Amino acid sequence: MSFAGLSAAACAVLRAADPAAKVALSVAVARDWRSGAMRDIGHAAPPGRPARPDRPALRRPGDMARRSRGRRGRVALLHALAHIELNAIDLAWDMIARFAGGVGERAFADDWVTVAAEEAHHFELLCQRLAAFDAAYGDLPAHDGLWQAAQATADDVLARLAVVPLVLEARGLDVTPGIIKGFERAGDTDSATMLRGIYHDEIGHVATGQRWFEAICEQRGLVPTPTWQALVRDRFAGHLKPPFNTAARAQAGLPESLYQPLAEA
Repeated sequence: MSFAGLSAAACAVLRAADPAAKVALSVAVARDWRSGAMRDIGHAAPPGRPARPDRPALRRPGDMARRSRGRRGRVALLHALAHIELNAIDLAWDMIARFAGGVGERAFADDWVTVAAEEAHHFELLCQRLAAFDAAYGDLPAHDGLWQAAQATADDVLARLAVVPLVLEARGLDVTPGIIKGFERAGDTDSATMLRGIYHDEIGHVATGQRWFEAICEQRGLVPTPTWQALVRDRFAGHLKPPFNTAARAQAGLPESLYQPLAEA
């Protein structure tokens, strides 16, 4: 499979509707980029929305049923996490397709290829856990709010970095430890162990977002903290909800002085 450059390959991933094909193409593109078989970033026009399979049915966030306890609840939670990771694959490739050519630094492309490949691996792991429960991605409905942040920040790499890794993925650092404890209480150590590995990777993804946010602020002559706060107020439709996992956020390079002033009372 040959592409004109990394941006074109990223667009191919975005246009792959089948999740297994999206994962396989993500792995192949990452391999070719890292090996040097693909060298140019290039330029390409990404789709406004990534392709999606017929299942799961997509609903508004407010229309999602509350998760029950027990086995069914764990399946629903794993399914929801798989849906998040499938969107995360597309968010990483969209970052490359939409912005890597403009940033013009190979290190930017390197970092987001790594993120995309790790998100693809996370999706595979979650699908394997669903299979252990005789379930599969697509069996349950999922909410359609995850791509709104991408659409709201499609014009500016700084806005995308501010909202996607530094708000949405940082929120994952806040809630994942509690999810892990829930699986442990249920005796599902396999799911808990898997989620610990994903959690470790996600700290790195937030750190990647913070590093590039600060670098591009420096290029533009902007002060990072007030710039981030202004972008979040302007581009993020939700709220920053405490409690925050301050230790994990600090490990990713996010000081409390960055996000606490925007915390919902």
